[in-house]
Amino acid sequence: MTTEQSGVTGEATAATKPAAADTAGPDAADSETAGKEPAAGGTAGKATSGGPAAQRGGEAGNDRSTTRAASTTKAASSAEAGDAKDGEAKDSEAKDGDSAKDSDDAKGDGDAEGGGKPDRWEAFAPAPEPVPGRLRRGLRAVGRFGGHEWTLAVLGSLALAVALTWPTLRYPRHTLPQDYWDPSLQTWQMAWSGHILLTNPAQLWHSNTFFPEPWSFAFSDTLLGYAPAGMIGTGPEAALLRYNIMFVLAHALATLGAYALARQLGAGRAGAAVAGVGYAYAPWLLAQAGHLHIISNGGIPLALAMLARGHGWSLRHGYRPERRHAGWAYAGWVVAAWQLSLGFGIGLPFAYVLAVATLLATVTWFVRRRSARRPFGVRLLVADVVGALLFAGVGALLAVPYFKVAELHPNAARTLDDVRIFSPPFSGFFTAPAESRVWGSLHEGARAGLPWNSPEMTLLPGFVLYALAAGGLFFSVWRLRHRLLLLAGVVVTAILAMGTRFFGGTFTYGLLFDHLPGWNGLRTPGRMMLWTTLLLGLLAAGAVSAFALRVREWAAERVPPWPGPWLRLATVLPLLLVIAEGLNVTPHPVVPVQSAALRSVDGPMLVLPSDQGPDQLVMLWSTSRFQDVVNGGSGFTPTRQAEIRKATETFPDQASVTYLRALGVRNVVVLRDRIGGTPWATTIDAPIDALGITREQVDNAVVFRL
Repeated sequence: MTTEQSGVTGEATAATKPAAADTAGPDAADSETAGKEPAAGGTAGKATSGGPAAQRGGEAGNDRSTTRAASTTKAASSAEAGDAKDGEAKDSEAKDGDSAKDSDDAKGDGDAEGGGKPDRWEAFAPAPEPVPGRLRRGLRAVGRFGGHEWTLAVLGSLALAVALTWPTLRYPRHTLPQDYWDPSLQTWQMAWSGHILLTNPAQLWHSNTFFPEPWSFAFSDTLLGYAPAGMIGTGPEAALLRYNIMFVLAHALATLGAYALARQLGAGRAGAAVAGVGYAYAPWLLAQAGHLHIISNGGIPLALAMLARGHGWSLRHGYRPERRHAGWAYAGWVVAAWQLSLGFGIGLPFAYVLAVATLLATVTWFVRRRSARRPFGVRLLVADVVGALLFAGVGALLAVPYFKVAELHPNAARTLDDVRIFSPPFSGFFTAPAESRVWGSLHEGARAGLPWNSPEMTLLPGFVLYALAAGGLFFSVWRLRHRLLLLAGVVVTAILAMGTRFFGGTFTYGLLFDHLPGWNGLRTPGRMMLWTTLLLGLLAAGAVSAFALRVREWAAERVPPWPGPWLRLATVLPLLLVIAEGLNVTPHPVVPVQSAALRSVDGPMLVLPSDQGPDQLVMLWSTSRFQDVVNGGSGFTPTRQAEIRKATETFPDQASVTYLRALGVRNVVVLRDRIGGTPWATTIDAPIDALGITREQVDNAVVFRL
């Protein structure tokens, strides 16, 4: 074949090749087609050359080293074939004249597009973001939850409660904080409410104690809100464990509630922590360790925080309608109702505070209802109405038994003379109880100068809290008018806490005692210190928050912009000092073990000796079977119970046996280890043949069956 023929043949081949490639469609660039292209190229080259040399070139069409020696015509033809195979324009690569490079690039492109080897330049591209697996995503979610402010606040409150109430949880089945008199009563209260709500809810207010008195569960604050805990376990040991756990949790809730309120009002984290710890562990509260219904006060600030959050209101920023949420308002009312169910001792003043706040909010809504920025909308108003009705309904239902008790037992009524006995002097605001580790021994002389040695007389909220609150009057994140309002609240509540000591209480506590419904049932005005302490904590939170802001401003000027160790220590020092003042030396006595007789003897029964303190232990011991017992201890002594104690001083004799039979008492249990110095020490073994009763020794007790 001549050169011209060869050239013509080459042109014809080059002209027909793209057409064949076009007929392959989009799939022409897949791996299978790419693998076949070199063979096609070799055949084309062989047909074009026609001679031996051309045959050798065609045979070498599949070899890259032979491709480097191909002619320009053949290279152009191969480049055009590669362009058709890739489905993309390769004109710029064909112009390079390097047929080997063009062939390699075409092969690489075909591999990449066909799912083969990746582009060799891909190594220089940014690394793709790795997709985390399910486990890693779960761990990240747990980490975000664990690092959240409120998770840390809850865990910190719990840890601090365990540490500052220690050794409450050291032997929780055998010891009680402070003493085992009132705490024994309260362990029985939780156990009774849980037991009766599971077995016979209609008999809730007619307990197994104070037989045969009705409405006996309302003889004192009931801790009814803890009934779910009372449903777990039976017997005295379970009751002790339950009480000690709730004792610790009550401190944790008080810390968390005050922290939440301070944060909602606009305080920083450090300031809110000071408010929370100062409220829960104020020195005066250390003397109330035997009164769980007073320690259980965390629902007060928590409910206020939730209500403020629901209305989008804070002390620092005012109303922010975009932050309103009716759900938080409902939650706040529910928590408030639960707090009221724990007892009227601190619940009744809380109810009046809510009533005043509701009245002010309602007036504000009507005044601003036509303005562009209403403080809250209709949905929130409905939430408040429903929540207030729920709260009022719970209060009314709880009040009915107490009105019944007041009707049946006129001697249970409080008088101003009772209030006068429990009213602390002004010096009580600067006197710590003996349970304070820091101030207890130092204030021994000051306590001796008080009217009498009572937890209601020592009202020190903490000298550190006083100092921080005083500083908050001049340096704070709160506006001046808000500081003055907080100060006014501190003064008013402190005056109320003094009872009749402030000019006889005529225009203060006495005025409320005479005119506010239910207030005449509160004989211990010193418990108003809860509100004084909370308001002092908010003033202190404003000062600490302002200082923390100033520290951040100073740190921003540093390189790097991070507070130094002394600045960091300065921000936590107020909290550490408040914690130090909350350290206690509260005793944790071992509770006397239940007599075996109380696990086997049926009721109604009387346990001797009987008195206010010993009867509270009997109430605890009755949690094994909840049989009816004549014994019982509360804030007052029913007339019939006093008569029973008087009539049984000579037991066993005919008069006492006849009297008890008339009441319906079937058994009398006399505890041998507790009758020293009592009349029963000599009569317990007296002859009983003529009385028609039997006597049996059971463990350390003597059981008389009537």
